[in-house]
Amino acid sequence: MSFNQVYQYNFPTTIRFGAGVTGELPAYLLSSKLRRPLLVSDPNVVQLDFFRKILSSLEAAGLSAEVFSDIHKNPVKSDVYRGTELYDNTSRDCIIGVGGGAAIDVARAIVLRVDHREDLFKYDDLIGGDVYVTGTVPHFITIPTTAGTGSEVGRSAIIADDETHQKKILFSPKLLAKIVFADPLLTMDLPAPITAATGMDALTHNMEAFLVNMFHPMCDGIALEGISLIHQSLRDAVKKPDLENKSKMLVASLMGAVAFQKGLGVVHSLAHPMSSLLDTHHGLANAVNIPYGMAFNIPGSEHKFKRIAEVLELNEKTGAAVVEYLHALNAAISIPSRLRDVGVKEEHLDTLADLALADFAHPNNPRPVSRADFRTLYQEAL
Repeated sequence: MSFNQVYQYNFPTTIRFGAGVTGELPAYLLSSKLRRPLLVSDPNVVQLDFFRKILSSLEAAGLSAEVFSDIHKNPVKSDVYRGTELYDNTSRDCIIGVGGGAAIDVARAIVLRVDHREDLFKYDDLIGGDVYVTGTVPHFITIPTTAGTGSEVGRSAIIADDETHQKKILFSPKLLAKIVFADPLLTMDLPAPITAATGMDALTHNMEAFLVNMFHPMCDGIALEGISLIHQSLRDAVKKPDLENKSKMLVASLMGAVAFQKGLGVVHSLAHPMSSLLDTHHGLANAVNIPYGMAFNIPGSEHKFKRIAEVLELNEKTGAAVVEYLHALNAAISIPSRLRDVGVKEEHLDTLADLALADFAHPNNPRPVSRADFRTLYQEAL
């Protein structure tokens, strides 16, 4: 694979991958007869040079772009409602999600809400709300700026309730982007801590997807290759970023999001409550919790951990060796080893355990997880 070439592949949607592919956006919009895009991003991304260049390229092509970036780090329902209001009031004709998981989740939820005006959480997949997604949706394009969530290739958005902080899943095949412009150049200038946290998020997606007890050999193969790419590239992407390691991380992130169509597990259920209750960055929450969650999952999954250990090129092909590797990787890229170092306190643990038990991810975990298990895992990681 040459990292100085542009590629196109289709899985599960059309993906244009390569350095500089965002330059194709104006021509794509014009060829699709779209002239009034709403760009949904976050307050940090809209300040960056590449975002300004995207806006300038749209303006130069005679396109009228509007920007919505008034979103929380961990998105809530009110973010979606405000974005939809801007879409309505400025007569947009398509939506472009530019950013990491938060921005693209909000963009996708706005895509849903434009023509589905019941209470947003009526469409919560966990209560069968996907059956109500019957209307049309606007043309949707995604441009990832981090190598972490992979939400650019997803069909769901995770949005929290403003009051209860409980996360909901909005899902429909209609919410899949028509095209993804995956440009590794947009990730080159990410601060090292964000590269580290989002990279561990991608690793969590691939590992948890592989461990889910569901027969899906395609996703298993994708997850293992994603783990391999992250093993090859994450340390250097944090410490010595270049086009090759950044490209490998972006590919691995896309792969993780495809693989976790199988499901996720205990690590995500530990992480989600930290984001909703304490506003912890999602990738960072996964990163701190993954060694503890993986250790919990070893019993009964020894054969799968052996396969992960092989992909990671470990001398010992055991679950314990994988957990040791995760601790060492976190240390190498300056991820804290304890929850107390990211703002979690003893008095938070009971509420976190309650929220974790109610979370949607752990029913797919290879081992059942009780509230007591969650409380113990938080205590161990504290």
